[in-house]
Amino acid sequence: SAAPLMIFAYLGPIIRSKCPEGFVLTEWTRQRYGLVASLYISFLTLATMFLYMVAELSALQQIMEALTGMKGLPMVIVECAVTTIYTSLGGFKISFITDNIQGAMVIALIIIATITIGVETKIDKSLIDSSGLTKPSLLGWQLIYILPVAVLTNDFFLSNFWIRTFASKTDKDLWIGVSIAAVATLIILTLVGSTGLIATWTGAFDPTNPDQDGSIAFFYLLEQLPAWTVGIVLVMVVSLSTAAFDSLQSAMVSTASNDLFRNKLNIWWIRAAVVAIIFPVVVLALKAPSILQIYLISDLFSSSSIPVLVLGLSDKFYWWRGFEVVVGGLGGILTVFIFGTIYFGNAQDGANLILLEGGLYANDWSVFGAFVAAPIGGLLWGFGALCVRLTFQFVAAKVKGHRFDALDRPAYLDRRVEGAPEYADSSDINSDAREGLVTVDHKGKFF
Repeated sequence: SAAPLMIFAYLGPIIRSKCPEGFVLTEWTRQRYGLVASLYISFLTLATMFLYMVAELSALQQIMEALTGMKGLPMVIVECAVTTIYTSLGGFKISFITDNIQGAMVIALIIIATITIGVETKIDKSLIDSSGLTKPSLLGWQLIYILPVAVLTNDFFLSNFWIRTFASKTDKDLWIGVSIAAVATLIILTLVGSTGLIATWTGAFDPTNPDQDGSIAFFYLLEQLPAWTVGIVLVMVVSLSTAAFDSLQSAMVSTASNDLFRNKLNIWWIRAAVVAIIFPVVVLALKAPSILQIYLISDLFSSSSIPVLVLGLSDKFYWWRGFEVVVGGLGGILTVFIFGTIYFGNAQDGANLILLEGGLYANDWSVFGAFVAAPIGGLLWGFGALCVRLTFQFVAAKVKGHRFDALDRPAYLDRRVEGAPEYADSSDINSDAREGLVTVDHKGKFF
């Protein structure tokens, strides 16, 4: 989960050089692949942030119930109201501030939890062997592949990451910032992840209990600590959740404004729409069966779409167009369905595999196969779409008596100017001095 963050340090400078006026990935997609592909990626981006908002609120209400025994709905409503108010007034600037607070809170939470868990918890040694957590397992080996692919590709759909990538002053600053974030994430996830083992070995979490969710095992463990510790942790958890939720809200506003309305619609209408979306988010969060399943669904869709998308970053793939991106992305999901149908022997289970109804702990090869089928299938469908497009264009050129030029080297590769958009002509660039905005009307070729 930590190493994939480095992709922003590696690809960030490349995308910024090609699309310097952008601030989200979809802006580059629009200029490189055209409007249809851009809207397709925008939809997946917004859907991903929607699912992350559901997961964030679902986690909050589950943690509230685990630590206090109280219903989590009131706190969920308060968080939504508070974040909506201050993000509407402060925009992304306030989100950057809460990020700093979030970082401090995480460090404090880890320190307090580490000390109190070390002092207060008592491990039942008889549970160590019986839990089987120290023994190799099929899932453990599968996760070596699944997690990097899932996290790496899904990070591309998080606009809050891209906004920070484009906001960095220099490429060096970006490398430093991402490196620090990756190291900090590695340390934090190692410490928090180990609490799952401790929670099981102390009896705080029972993997066989269907009423307990393994994704919040950390908080089942904290529940056994002194009341003052639980109180401090609860305050920090709410603060962390608020900081994460406001980033998602701000990113959704920015993405919708730029991608759907080209920043021409009053921002307050966009914010009102995001507020309206929060209502179904809350409903789904209260009914969500598993936080992990929510993330995995998003990961599966990203793993089918991102490989075919990033090919366009290479100049060697100048002939790769938006048609291949869309067909490849959708084809990857279709490949998951085909794989599931063959693996399970019926179409219903094949369809359920797309939504990962069996969860991550199916103890078979279904989930692993899905995460192999999605990216490989996406690439195969993409190249298949390329063959179809080139064949159609070749036949059309012959019929109309035109020269076949679908594989010609584009002119923009020979007229690069540092600091200027790579794909657009000067006539496509518009600046608004009053608003401080630079917009590019250029759309890449879809077909």
